[in-house]
Amino acid sequence: MGCKVDDPELGAAPTSAQVKFSATPTATNSNIIVFKNQSGPVTKTVWDLGNGQTGSGEEITGSFALAGTYTVKLTVFTSGGFASSTQTVTIAQTKPEMLNRPDYNFLTGGGSNTAGKTWVIEKGVGGHLGVGPTTSSVPEYYQAAANEKASEGLYDDEMVFTLSNNLKYTYINHGNTFANGANAAGIGGTAGGDVTLNYTPPTNLSWSISEEGGKKFLTISNGGFLGYYTGVSKYEILTLSENEMYLRVGDKASPALYWYLRLAPKGYTRPVVEKPLKANDIADKFDGTGNIAWKADGITFKNNFDNPFPQAANTAAKVGFYQRLTGDANQYGNLQTTLDYRLNLSARNKFKVKVFFPSFNDYSGTLKPQVSVKLQNSLTGGNAWQTQTEVVKQVATLNQWVELEFDFSGVASSTVYDQIVLQLGGEGHQVPGIFYLGNFELQK
Repeated sequence: MGCKVDDPELGAAPTSAQVKFSATPTATNSNIIVFKNQSGPVTKTVWDLGNGQTGSGEEITGSFALAGTYTVKLTVFTSGGFASSTQTVTIAQTKPEMLNRPDYNFLTGGGSNTAGKTWVIEKGVGGHLGVGPTTSSVPEYYQAAANEKASEGLYDDEMVFTLSNNLKYTYINHGNTFANGANAAGIGGTAGGDVTLNYTPPTNLSWSISEEGGKKFLTISNGGFLGYYTGVSKYEILTLSENEMYLRVGDKASPALYWYLRLAPKGYTRPVVEKPLKANDIADKFDGTGNIAWKADGITFKNNFDNPFPQAANTAAKVGFYQRLTGDANQYGNLQTTLDYRLNLSARNKFKVKVFFPSFNDYSGTLKPQVSVKLQNSLTGGNAWQTQTEVVKQVATLNQWVELEFDFSGVASSTVYDQIVLQLGGEGHQVPGIFYLGNFELQK
């Protein structure tokens, strides 16, 4: 039976009888079958091969390593509507050699590991959960700091993959699951902000790995998922090795977004690779020529901004624009950079920066006419502030460019700092403010 779009200008809806496809085993392996649409001209085809593998296009190749009967479904779309039909495919015998492949072995521990391999969210590594646009290859909107989601019922989740029992997947969530708020209704929650909710995973789940357009995908059957629920069960495999699985998955409610998940085998601790110790020059005029990659956290920052107050202390044409924002989430807003080396402070340990604090800001309360430079160890993730060294300087003169020096000679023997935080106006409050930045440099 077809489904028709109610528009008299469109053609007739297709019917199930018109949806046809062929299923041809390959000459070299009868367990690998090529499916081709034979329904005539259509605008789109969607396949479900019954083994967890899905895809689109006029032709798709399915791999069926395990013996059994599979129901293959083809849905075609035309200008008038859509329709589906199914065929059953019987695989006579299991072919173990199809299961002995690197990606399967990395995922499950291999055929000899009958209990399967257990994966968990790699909570101790920054970026274990992230989100970004589908137009980007990285989670540029947000990356969770190490252990940031400790209260969300995510870190005790276990995801077990086995080669046995028809590629069985077991999701052990210990009673609760962390869900993306916009999609939470899909597992019994209420649409809204991200939420941890009571949820009992189904037991009839399996997994499959498919290749489409040069990319590999891990798909969980029957609407299953891995730890963080986004409403989508098909994950693009970015990395899969013995000790790392890095995936991205769509967002059902927001198709323009990708969510990223980083997993590691249960009990695995990633070796700490120490950054080199260097006494490099650090300089930024905020005109696009600096050697620092700044990241704005809870503030609005604009580089290469026209200097609104060119004065003798700073006649540069371009400066940095720094704006504190209202809202509870922005109380600790700052500008920060993480270096690819550790700071050797024994040779140079004094930072200088030029700032302009306008008098139109309200300094009568919690907004402070001050600048703070903090040195942190990025390996401590979201807890970096607990071991940081901070130097705070007051801005005594408003409406004028002034240069401040931050002396870290007291920690000249330290070799752990690889992160610099620049914070204007104080912290722990929601009072907005606008400031300007000039030369920032590490002095000899």
